[in-house]
Amino acid sequence: MPTHKTPGGKLLSHPEPNRREQIIDAAYASIAENGVAGTSHRGVAARCGVSLGTITYHFSGIDALILEAFSLYARRIADLVRNRLDRPMDRAAAIDAVVDLIHIDFHADQTDYNVTYELYALASRQPALRELVHDLIGVGLRSLGRHFDEPQARAINTYIEGASTHLALDTQQQTPEQTRNALQKLAA
Repeated sequence: MPTHKTPGGKLLSHPEPNRREQIIDAAYASIAENGVAGTSHRGVAARCGVSLGTITYHFSGIDALILEAFSLYARRIADLVRNRLDRPMDRAAAIDAVVDLIHIDFHADQTDYNVTYELYALASRQPALRELVHDLIGVGLRSLGRHFDEPQARAINTYIEGASTHLALDTQQQTPEQTRNALQKLAA
């Protein structure tokens, strides 16, 4: 860890650049693998190869670390939604963008599914996480609202959640064409 001397000659150490982000990434991976109940300071420290003191230096407690991991997830999902939908396109292209969001972006990694379900379960009981989910829903509604009227945007946003869940858990997965057909009906 880099150090420097104070004017009085005392050695001070500074955290490595990006250490906080590495810890958040490790917490995210732990939540995906072990759930929130199985995520601890000690486990996150071991996962990212830092001391327990480094974790407590950056985060006031495990709840603060978990909130940051879920915030990272929310930023990633919001970026995916914005990248697909926050540009001018016709209705057919917007529907195709939603199909890609569901079948490509959201279906790419089981890790994100696991984190999603952990977040939703906790959000029902924890106001800070409920607010995070509310903000994420708002991102979806605003992005969809560029292409669909408000009732359609709400229906499609809800459909995205359900279709993503089915892709993650159903043994008979829906095809992109079936998703496109459903979206066309919701947008009619």
